[in-house]
Amino acid sequence: MPSITGSIVSVQVGGVVPLGPKGVPSGFIKRPVDEPIMAGRLGLAGDKQADLRVHGGPDKAVYCYPVEHYASWRMVMPHHAALLVPGGFGENLTIEGLDEDDVAIGDIFRIGRARMQVTQPRQPCFKLALRFDDPQMVRAMVRSGFSGWYLRVIGSGVIGAGAPITLVDRPNPGWSITRFNHLINEGDATREELVELADLPGLAHHWRNTARASLTAASPHHVQSSPAEASGPLPPDDALRISSIS
Repeated sequence: MPSITGSIVSVQVGGVVPLGPKGVPSGFIKRPVDEPIMAGRLGLAGDKQADLRVHGGPDKAVYCYPVEHYASWRMVMPHHAALLVPGGFGENLTIEGLDEDDVAIGDIFRIGRARMQVTQPRQPCFKLALRFDDPQMVRAMVRSGFSGWYLRVIGSGVIGAGAPITLVDRPNPGWSITRFNHLINEGDATREELVELADLPGLAHHWRNTARASLTAASPHHVQSSPAEASGPLPPDDALRISSIS
């Protein structure tokens, strides 16, 4: 197993507040936490989500985002520079030293005194566009691959800014966040990949069920169009599809 380490730059939590011109309830806006905070099964102490159908829960308990990405975002979107700072994408943990190429589905990390497991990348929703008042932000995040990832808390503990992040187990070395992003955004999973994903250790339960449903629904030479080519935002939670089956 490779030696992979990083650290927490900052920790953010937030309550449910109105977002955008129509005041949509959202937990997107996070504020820095100065003191160490407890990470438990449903996330960080004091952190809230509005729509629990698609946000929060054990498989999306903590959202991580690499601090290094913010410099790239500010270069391509200087008009949003004021928001493109740690916590700007609504993450709980802004981290350094790890990105989507380094991290794999199912990875278990020691983060401060907690143990957490990587479950899935983020799929941005319309609230990202509301936060930045920019309808292009959702597609920009998808195209960039700078998604960040969610963590399941498998061992509660206190975490805080400056805490080390250390990889302690890697059950799926071939399933980086970058690879998984490609599959869900392009919709070109093979039957073999879907079979593997259906029982992939650590993968969010929703995505394992989606892989099983895709296998069940598939027919010979079935082709699905890619959600990345659609005119609107990516549909949530249904993008694992088979490009072709021999």
